[in-house]
Amino acid sequence: MDDRFEQAKAHFFAALGRQQAGDFVEAERLYRASLSLVPGRASTLINLAAVQLRLARPEDALASADAALAAERDSVDALLHRATALAELAHPHDALAALERLLAIEPRHAAAWSGYGTLLRETGRLDDAAQAFRAALRHGGDGGDGELNSFYLASVEGAVTPPSAPPRAYVAGLFDRYADDFESHLVGQLRYQAHDRLVQELTASEGAGARFEAALDLGCGTGLCGPLVRPIVGRLTGVDLSARMRDKARALGVYDRLAHADIVEFLATDEERFDLVLAADVFIYVGDLAGVFALVERAMARGVFCFSVESLGDEGAGLRLLPSLRYAHSDGYLEGLASQHGFEVVAMKHAPVRQDQGNLIQGVYAVLRRRTA
Repeated sequence: MDDRFEQAKAHFFAALGRQQAGDFVEAERLYRASLSLVPGRASTLINLAAVQLRLARPEDALASADAALAAERDSVDALLHRATALAELAHPHDALAALERLLAIEPRHAAAWSGYGTLLRETGRLDDAAQAFRAALRHGGDGGDGELNSFYLASVEGAVTPPSAPPRAYVAGLFDRYADDFESHLVGQLRYQAHDRLVQELTASEGAGARFEAALDLGCGTGLCGPLVRPIVGRLTGVDLSARMRDKARALGVYDRLAHADIVEFLATDEERFDLVLAADVFIYVGDLAGVFALVERAMARGVFCFSVESLGDEGAGLRLLPSLRYAHSDGYLEGLASQHGFEVVAMKHAPVRQDQGNLIQGVYAVLRRRTA
């Protein structure tokens, strides 16, 4: 028995090393090997659940977390993994119950308060969500989690002056996790249409015979715009903050160059000049667009800048961070930036961009032309 325990222990620590290195497949194998020697060990089951969540297998993670709780009823880590798995399986009320049980055991658990706030936000309980995010900030200290929770809090408070941009880690992490199912979920389930409609507006404004020497697809994602504009451009460049999204775009074979970078950093440092810049459904994750407009002005001596945003209508506020964690922009804000940065408005049309919880989300499709001397 002692020999089996030592072997299980060796497998456990080897698995922990692979988990920390990001090799989740091998980590899972080693955790299972450890459990085959010493079944039902709570610490091993908890780590196995964490790995299965990273492998996007919430059903398996839920089973592992429940097995851990059978061995250690008040394990806060097992309860946190259980809640995460339930949330990913679209059982928000069960996930909330798991977090409430966790917080009854450990009321200063910042990650639990943050997850609790997220679930409350997603179920429309915005005031309760704000209280949860404040608790996460109280108990979480400074650092990246504090930045994220401040961002989440601003989304449910409806702040008059929202954060000018989301945390970079939030955007990169969101789309890295989303990469594999991005197109099927966005286009198939949410009826996303910004890429199609944006290119349609471009063609309508410039004519069917329009040609561009060099185009830049800002926030290209998996490359939904690429095949649509490839026939009318000589050279096509894409840039995206998510490495996994960029890899999906590369597989299409339509981009001449793909960069893994923040769009602002790319525009600030890249020396290529473009006569077409597109940004389909990208600025909802940027926020304040003044810097982007200034850099696009620098990157274009002539040509067309077209993009979509979620519509804030004609409200006085230039932009607002919504509970969806996306930004909406007003017509006046966009028109003002265009005027300040050397563009004339060719078209600015309102039409849906996607569905969200069964509701159509209205967007603005803008086509701007670079003014020349």
